[in-house]
Amino acid sequence: MECKHFGSCGSCSLYEIDYASQLNQKEEKIKTLLAPYYTASPECFSSPESHYRARAEFRVWHDGDRCSYAMGSLEKKGAVTIEMCPKVIEPIEQRMWKLLDIINSSLVLSHRLFAVEFLATTTNECLITMIYHRKLDDEWSRVVTPLEQELDSKILGRSRKQKVILSDEFVMEKLNIDNKIITYKQHESGFTQPNPVANISMIEWAIARVQSIPSPRGDFLESYCGLGNFTIPLSYYFRKVLATEVSKRSIYSALENCLLNGVENISFVRLSSEEMTEALNKEREFVRLKDIDLDNYNFSTVLVDPPRMGLDEATINLISTIEYIIYISCNPQTLQRDLETLAKTHTVVESALFDQFPHTYHIESGVFLKKDKGE
Repeated sequence: MECKHFGSCGSCSLYEIDYASQLNQKEEKIKTLLAPYYTASPECFSSPESHYRARAEFRVWHDGDRCSYAMGSLEKKGAVTIEMCPKVIEPIEQRMWKLLDIINSSLVLSHRLFAVEFLATTTNECLITMIYHRKLDDEWSRVVTPLEQELDSKILGRSRKQKVILSDEFVMEKLNIDNKIITYKQHESGFTQPNPVANISMIEWAIARVQSIPSPRGDFLESYCGLGNFTIPLSYYFRKVLATEVSKRSIYSALENCLLNGVENISFVRLSSEEMTEALNKEREFVRLKDIDLDNYNFSTVLVDPPRMGLDEATINLISTIEYIIYISCNPQTLQRDLETLAKTHTVVESALFDQFPHTYHIESGVFLKKDKGE
């Protein structure tokens, strides 16, 4: 990927070496961190070098009457205005510069505009969120409404304690995963995986690990399930699924996505990882579980996809009792830390690197663990 802002924009911090070298560098780091538990090289899944990011946020920089998109500087000192951003997928790139021209031609749109966020799909849907430091009035809605058709996008406005939805606040993503079309309804305020190609690689890698488990596979447990990103494609390989997530919005989206995909064997429950552990260990009862018989589950496999802080001790102890573990990690340091405990009961069978964020030092990885005999 070529970008005139390499070296000044902080969005891409790893740019002085070619993409193949970037992958090699990340692969060596993962291999070193996993070395106490796994000696083979991780399976490496690359990303498109450009046009890979389906979610992007830009500050709006005001210079007199002119607005520009801006990103944090590489030196972490203020912002850098940008004239290009080749990391975003085409549905965003095709709209963002036209939108900027429209903003600069309208005082109603530009006045105290703070940021613009884009959420797009591989099927060319796009949701644009315009964030302001002022109250949005009917005049703003009147000016913005025709832009939905002009930009072939859904547009909403945000300001302090205010949200103006003109049509919808979601996009519909359709991904071909394991030769099945999976539909995801992605809401403006919910978490979505930013790189669709890397996301498909992660899900299909997890599916391949599940397919290696002898049948019957029993039931599946998932923590940090989000909108059902992994849950729905993996549900086809198990009798029943229990998936938990702390975010109300994500649980709402996950239930919608179950209906969209005709999946009926998943129970989504709003529980934190710690609460899930308390419930399964029968340390605490939850009203949210009143219609679910936990004794009727026989979990053979668990998938965890925690935030950067990794897993809490109680959750590690809980999943240590389950035969197969799929651990997706956005922080190799906390993955290494958690493996110190998990390796006492399990063996790392396979590992993988998913290049979710090219041209950065960020590493997304996965490990597949099998319980040791006698444990």
